[in-house]
Amino acid sequence: MATSTPATSSTDPERAQVIADVFAAAFGELMAADAAAFRRKFRKMAASPFAFYRGSAALFYADVHALDDPFLDERTSRIWIHGDLHAENFGTYMSSNGVLVFNVNDFDEAYVGPFTWDLRRLVASLALLGRAKALSDAVITRLVEACVGAYRDRMRELAEGPDAASSDLLTLGSTSGVVHAFLQRARLSTRVGLLEELTVVENYERRFAQVDGVTPVDDDTRAGVLAAFERYLATVPPNRRTRPVSLTVKDVVARRGIGIGSAGLPSYNLLVEGQTQALDNDVVLYMKQGQVPAASRFVSDERIRDFFDHQGHRTALSQRALQAHSDTWLGHTELDGVGQLVAEVSPYAQDLDWSEVNEPEQMLALVADLGRSTARMHAVADDESEHDLVNFSTEDAIHAAISRDDKAFVASLVDFAHDYGAQVQRDHQLFVDLFRNGQLIEVD
Repeated sequence: MATSTPATSSTDPERAQVIADVFAAAFGELMAADAAAFRRKFRKMAASPFAFYRGSAALFYADVHALDDPFLDERTSRIWIHGDLHAENFGTYMSSNGVLVFNVNDFDEAYVGPFTWDLRRLVASLALLGRAKALSDAVITRLVEACVGAYRDRMRELAEGPDAASSDLLTLGSTSGVVHAFLQRARLSTRVGLLEELTVVENYERRFAQVDGVTPVDDDTRAGVLAAFERYLATVPPNRRTRPVSLTVKDVVARRGIGIGSAGLPSYNLLVEGQTQALDNDVVLYMKQGQVPAASRFVSDERIRDFFDHQGHRTALSQRALQAHSDTWLGHTELDGVGQLVAEVSPYAQDLDWSEVNEPEQMLALVADLGRSTARMHAVADDESEHDLVNFSTEDAIHAAISRDDKAFVASLVDFAHDYGAQVQRDHQLFVDLFRNGQLIEVD
């Protein structure tokens, strides 16, 4: 089975042209609309191979979509996938039933496709992380084996045991080591602290503070956002809907996407009356434009593409499918005819920080938790998803595919991690040269 991509046999000029072509196809319209945002994005990506990898999912799928993969069949090629599953897209969130959970986060790239795409993207990121921490190839192999082995074992347990939605989450009561410490730190966060960071109280009323990255909106924009908010309310499932004293929107501000993956996408923050009239429980929501997921460009099934009303709808449904007991406020709407995702800006949503996780034994335990989280995410999808799109037991299908040769399954992902990690390092340097010489976007 081939584990490397055609990129490994390309010359530097050929590969540089591929990178330029993929970026133009994926980002061309957005770059034309907001070139400054993409210059900022590309400078962040230039900082390291891992940062480049985070921002180049489109290139990853251009490389891997045509690989031979004996673990894919009609069912395992059609499950809910995260779409951008790298080592930093894990973290904490407060579930809708009030439990602090460690799990996968950031579902902007989620779609329906082959389950191994998620695993390939994850293990290549582990190889890059290992290289950045000067770990040997042997240690990187152990990390990938620990992650994939934990995924395989958890998937078997889920296929043979209770349904995924009722199985144990990674919580304060079921974790140890790095994940447990991370949950404990997240537990110290408060909504009051978030409100103090983002808002001010003037004349006995709360409004957004004017800080970097925040822009006031004009009356027409505010009216459009409020109308979109009213449409959004109908998309929150009744069994997850909470009813504050009022659903009054107190303030609206505009933000621009600040993450590597959000360049050029308009976004709004809304301050909403909380469960009581007390000022300390107001809720901050974000409304941001949905983006075309990179994986969707390489999934030809029209049933999947036509299932979603717009990209905000796709993102919300995907997150509900992949994240059990997701954000109570999660929903979608349209603004000026463009799909939007709506969710809470939660103080408990924190990304995994690898900066202090450097010892191999620490990392081995952590990546095993990442593997288990990924298995649970894939398995829960058929329980939480719209059943006319993914209407079979994903854990049964994936377990059956892996168990045909589980050793080969692990070995293939180890090989891919090493090969693609090395490829990304070469691609990073090519990207930097393209960018600084004005061959991707005009440089200031």
